[in-house]
Amino acid sequence: MNDRARLGRGPEPAAARAAAGSRRAGRRIAVVGGGLGGLSCAIHLAAQGCRVTLLEKEPELGGKLQRVEADGYRFDNGPSTLTMQPVFDAVFEAAGRRREDYVRFRPLDPIARNRFADGTVVDLTSDAERMEAQIAAYSPEDARNYRAYMRESARLHALAEREFLSGLILDWKDRLRPSLLAGFARIRPLASMERTLRSYFRHPNTLAMFGRYATYVGSAPRQTPAVFNMMAHIEAGGGGGVFAAEGGSYAIVEAYARLARELGVDIRTGAEVRRIAVLHGRAAGVETDSGFVRADAVVLNADPLQALRRLVPELHRPSMPDRRLDRPEPSVAGFVLLLGVRGELDGLLHHNVFFPDDYEAEFDDLFRRRELPADPAVYVCRSGAGGAAEAGPGNGRTSLFALVNAPAQRDGLDYEALRHSYAQRVLDRLEAHGLSGIAERTATEAGGLRRVLTPDDLARRTGAWRGAIYGMSSNRPSQAFFRFPSRDRDIRGLWYAGGSTHPGGGTPIVTIGGRLVAERLLEELDG
Repeated sequence: MNDRARLGRGPEPAAARAAAGSRRAGRRIAVVGGGLGGLSCAIHLAAQGCRVTLLEKEPELGGKLQRVEADGYRFDNGPSTLTMQPVFDAVFEAAGRRREDYVRFRPLDPIARNRFADGTVVDLTSDAERMEAQIAAYSPEDARNYRAYMRESARLHALAEREFLSGLILDWKDRLRPSLLAGFARIRPLASMERTLRSYFRHPNTLAMFGRYATYVGSAPRQTPAVFNMMAHIEAGGGGGVFAAEGGSYAIVEAYARLARELGVDIRTGAEVRRIAVLHGRAAGVETDSGFVRADAVVLNADPLQALRRLVPELHRPSMPDRRLDRPEPSVAGFVLLLGVRGELDGLLHHNVFFPDDYEAEFDDLFRRRELPADPAVYVCRSGAGGAAEAGPGNGRTSLFALVNAPAQRDGLDYEALRHSYAQRVLDRLEAHGLSGIAERTATEAGGLRRVLTPDDLARRTGAWRGAIYGMSSNRPSQAFFRFPSRDRDIRGLWYAGGSTHPGGGTPIVTIGGRLVAERLLEELDG
């Protein structure tokens, strides 16, 4: 079975879609939240004939992914590394459309430029020979083991795709599925990502370069399950490699929204939901400032660890009281600088990572001390670089999105007090890595732009639990493989889609999650 069929299921025959649409035409579904997971869910429900209302409290759709335009600069604020192209294609195919008619993608290769503290530069690429040569320049031993590691990465990806990305895990029947149990045994769930890496590599540069994939799920290499080593294969070409969207990543949000509206989804922005109505133990709709929206089922595309407290009284959720919602370990949050640089910057690809001398110490800061890293790795996305789609108007301006992993909100950590001093530390790190004069060139008086966003800002805008990017971390096997349940245990007809739920976070993964929720929701409504 090919990637497209496996991940997206492909479009149903026209006759089957028509029959399903007729059967489900009277079903009313309310989707709360307009992130990629909510949009994906709404599209798949509407394609099956449901009457869908999507409610987003912010003026714009997209959730954590937003477009920011200011003073002639344009940024994608949020997810920027795009992988697993067939997942996005399948959203449009489910409605009998072609993705290319809505948004265009361009492959990126080299994928990312990694700069290490010792001056080494490795351009991550799908070319195995080039990767071996670059690694051999500092570690011949690691270079000899590179292909074996990539074979293991491909094996883990195949298992994850077949067993963990293909269906929801809602109850013990799902958990005891024989193929899932066999899959668990084959991925060694108690082995860490770092342990697997160290069985192939020795040099700190190689361990940092591939260990960084743990941060794609907001976690630490020494604690994240080994299965997440699959990201090396995904980025190197498995499922389409890394790509960029013309017009920037936010163009995907616009494409989803356009398709949803064509399918009849009633999208309402600036519509904050105040309460999920529960009648006789079942979700009956949602209350908003502008009135009541009746529904046969409700899909919450917001972090349930935070949203449930606000939208559902505890008496309706005895299995999920507030104290239990506080129990999971949060993922990393993000400290972000949107940098408008007057003039051009040499030496940057679309994706760039600047590593510190001791990358492991960052995770002690994040998860043990729960402090901002003293010497952080800095990820920088340069719009329009490396053949990627332009996300800015040019005119002698360079738009940079700089991200440093940060601890989730906690008592005693005052992000507002640290906002400017830590931003200067990040700028100093970039300066030390060769981006000379970046502080001066981003100053307003020099025609630049500097905007700082902390986990507090993300929490206020999106309702992210404790400002965490991915909700709960994947540092524990229980949180990595059995996330917040996608179907509520107490309230019938209440479902969840997003990064804290199965199968997890990241733009393609939440898109898959939205589809999986739509499929199971419809099965129950039809049953």
